[in-house]
Amino acid sequence: MDKIASFQINHDILTPGIYLSRVDGDITTYDIRLRKPNVPPFLSNPAMHTIEHLFATMARNSAFRDQIIYFGPMGCRTGFYFLVRDMKHSDAIALMKDIFARIADYSGEVPGCTSAECGNYLEHDLKEAKQEATAFLPVISDWTEQLLSYPV
Repeated sequence: MDKIASFQINHDILTPGIYLSRVDGDITTYDIRLRKPNVPPFLSNPAMHTIEHLFATMARNSAFRDQIIYFGPMGCRTGFYFLVRDMKHSDAIALMKDIFARIADYSGEVPGCTSAECGNYLEHDLKEAKQEATAFLPVISDWTEQLLSYPV
């Protein structure tokens, strides 16, 4: 089998940040890397789950709602993938920064956090999700399009 694109990235030199993972026609996939790969501690499932619910809800309620395709966790628990359609990199980066800032300051109920809405509704941790977002903000505060390339 051919090696998929994400397995061709050298994870030994990858650091936290925002990267352009791939472009498929009008769909762009961003790699939002909160942790250095293969270096514990990894993101906890409850924190990731809460970030997923908050980010997806906030993105789909933003001015770019019609361009949001998907936001979800990486199985390695080091970050997330964010897929958008026909969106400028600068707008996507600004949206990611804004949403992580909003997660860091969020208070209230986690959206979609009932048994009718979520398949694992009890596994959430808002406090830890806020801590993760707060820790990630300084990493991405000055992130620009010029920094979207993976390190080589």
